[in-house]
Amino acid sequence: MSGKQDLTRQEEFKRATAGALRAVAHANAEVQVAFQPGPGGVSGKRVRLPLPTRTLPPAEMAKLRGAADAAALRLRHHSEAVHAARLPARREAKEVFDALEDVRVEAVGSRHMPGVAANLRARLSDSCESEGYDRMTRKDQLPLPAALSLLARERITGDPAPDAAHRVLDLWRETLDDKADAALAEMAGSTENQEGFARAARRLLAALDLAEAEVEAEAEDQEDGEEQGENTPQQDQSGEGEAQAQDQESMLGAQPEAMQGEAAEEEVEETEEEGAAAEGDDRPGGPQQRREVPQTDDASRYHAFATQFDEVVDAEALCDPEELARLRQQLDQQLSHLQGVVSKLANRLQRRLLAQQQRAWEFDLEEGLLDVARLARVVANPMHSLSYKREREADFRDTVVSLLIDNSGSMRGRPITVAAMCSDILARTLERCAVKTEILGFTTRAWKGGLSRERWVQDGKPRNPGRLNDLRHVVYKSADAPWRRARKNLGLMLREGLLKENIDGEALDWAYKRLRARTEHRRILMVISDGAPVDDSTLSVNPGNYLERHLRKVIADIEGRADIELIAIGIGHDVTRYYRRAVTIVDAEELGGTMMKKLAELFDEDAAEAWHRAAAERAPLVA
Repeated sequence: MSGKQDLTRQEEFKRATAGALRAVAHANAEVQVAFQPGPGGVSGKRVRLPLPTRTLPPAEMAKLRGAADAAALRLRHHSEAVHAARLPARREAKEVFDALEDVRVEAVGSRHMPGVAANLRARLSDSCESEGYDRMTRKDQLPLPAALSLLARERITGDPAPDAAHRVLDLWRETLDDKADAALAEMAGSTENQEGFARAARRLLAALDLAEAEVEAEAEDQEDGEEQGENTPQQDQSGEGEAQAQDQESMLGAQPEAMQGEAAEEEVEETEEEGAAAEGDDRPGGPQQRREVPQTDDASRYHAFATQFDEVVDAEALCDPEELARLRQQLDQQLSHLQGVVSKLANRLQRRLLAQQQRAWEFDLEEGLLDVARLARVVANPMHSLSYKREREADFRDTVVSLLIDNSGSMRGRPITVAAMCSDILARTLERCAVKTEILGFTTRAWKGGLSRERWVQDGKPRNPGRLNDLRHVVYKSADAPWRRARKNLGLMLREGLLKENIDGEALDWAYKRLRARTEHRRILMVISDGAPVDDSTLSVNPGNYLERHLRKVIADIEGRADIELIAIGIGHDVTRYYRRAVTIVDAEELGGTMMKKLAELFDEDAAEAWHRAAAERAPLVA
């Protein structure tokens, strides 16, 4: 009876929350409100809110009300056209710009609604505590969008930040210069005007070297237009930047928003400090494709400027046990909704694997092991000869599967959650079938280069520095570790501050070398990614296809050998142009089924034998 009451209470709460959301947003029934697992968000007239539990504890209700109020205020006070007109191109700058706009709409909407303001404060406090802000002792532990949004919220509303964030925010305050402080003051005075607020937000990004070149380019465009009196139609600055971004993407095959800002930033630095010719486009109107100067073989060969700052780290070493347990609990809550569909596919894969492992015997042979079951007929009739049997050689070979998961910032949200859930289910399934599984992740230690870039600046910024960021390769589960010991580690993928840049080539080479050291007869490497390799710091001072070219070389080397089978799954990104054996999915929700399907195909012996024959034919061609 209590279960039905809980369910009725849950449904009533959902209806009341959806109704309050529409009322605050001044919207009619055309706004669709959906309660689903995962983080909330707003897309057009669709609002997604976290799915409440049946028990509905007070803390969860306050958090959900805060999420609903935030979505309602964005629908009411936010103009997507105005926002897009000033949206920066670089990914990190874009995330900060979006976070600042969230602060603006929440500040405007809660001024005359105390209840909404209380819900938003409760939601913010819960978020700061759950992210472990009170345990942070270094400035770089707090993500940049979170830090700037908290500082802007303090300045705009006059309310202090939650207690959990006080210590780490004090470290950020010390780094803000007069320009940044002036930009924050301007933002506080223009919250009612989204366009004016957006201009002030862009000045803040410029003061922090996140979008300085783009702002300067826009000013130059305006000056040129006034001085020359051009008759050509005036174009929207944001649209022009987006067109340039699309051109770069098609020419360089990389994500443009992560390349333009740093490239232009380097042009400004070189012009001011060195007086040298910029490597990017020297025309006003925004950064263009970099002109690649002729380079020697040594200069164009992929290399790292510094490797002493790279790290290969176990997942449990990146956060304390309490936070790891909380993240694992969060993952388990998500698993309860996805496990039904994926588990059916996992069971199908398990049946196929176990069928290949069944023992089979050949009887009535002239040699082998004596078949004692047939001795009775020899005793009854001595004319019968002894019968022997032999165990048939099993087709199934001992196997290890390695999952290499992209831990870049673009995977944040639903993609990384689904990847963690599917990895968890797959590891359990394969372990039941005596197939060892390794789960790895790759990202960088910092945004914008970290210690490697600092060393490069100290050395006078030599040309052709190569890879200019600190790698972080994470071992969530080693092949020899049982799933029960590593299960908590998979929750780390949900940690907000973990996901940064992605340098796929070196990560793929690292995972390949780990597999190559294994003794299993069959080794399978599955890569899960949602984009081309992107690292702002590296691409700003190297050719635009520097990371992509290295990734292609590593893939060609691995696919040219016969020792490891390589397969890739792209989430919303076409990876078939890199990998010979690959599939692209549109939605992260398809990931579980695709992983099971592709592994089932690999364990099909006919397909496996064909692959090995083709690999053996290619092997002599590899140096």
